Amino acid sequence: MSKIDAGDKTGDPVVVVRNLVKHYESGNEKLNILKELCFEAPAGRTVAVQGKSGCGKSTLLNIIGGLDRCDSGSVIAAGKDISALSENALTEYRRRCLGFIFQFHYLLRDFTAVENVMIPAFIGGMKKKDALEKARSLLEDLGLGERTGHFPSQLSGGERQRVAVARSLVNDPVLVLADEPTGNLDPQNSAVVAELLYGAAEKRRTSLILVTHDERVAARAGIRYELENGALRRL
Repeated sequence: MSKIDAGDKTGDPVVVVRNLVKHYESGNEKLNILKELCFEAPAGRTVAVQGKSGCGKSTLLNIIGGLDRCDSGSVIAAGKDISALSENALTEYRRRCLGFIFQFHYLLRDFTAVENVMIPAFIGGMKKKDALEKARSLLEDLGLGERTGHFPSQLSGGERQRVAVARSLVNDPVLVLADEPTGNLDPQNSAVVAELLYGAAEKRRTSLILVTHDERVAARAGIRYELENGALRRL
């Protein structure tokens, strides 16, 4: 396996999961969510993991993103052994290597669209002018060039989610993780946001792993899996 750092998007694969096990305790009951799961995501490709609500899609994504810990198995993402990282190292991994998109946009309501997008880059050390220019360019690519100065309350649901997509890309991540990114949208906006997200990732050769219960959203991915009974099946 090629080692991949935050500046390399050409290695293959970008994520390798081996024999991943995750369970939760509910009273006296043990819920086995992921069962010896194995998975690979090639660098620079778009990957969709589909499945019914509650099947473990978000759990898998959270483990890859360092937001949750597995019980056993291994996860190598962006050249890093996630299970071996300290909390500080996980924070740095998420900051330098990952972009996140969630079902809810989590935009800061007191900041404009362009400010919401530029903040991660500015915090990461980019000059304010450069961060602003990059944020504007990303919003333009996503069809929001005339909405950069609007606050979240002045944007539609689909527009807010497009701002979240731009924010996830502003630091040129190796990998974008999208957890039901169209789950709160109507079918028309869902299709638009999904197309823009996939298109933006492909244009930048950014690896994308998207989880969804919507087959129409999953169908746009270059590689598709279905998660069922704790295991993945390639479609």
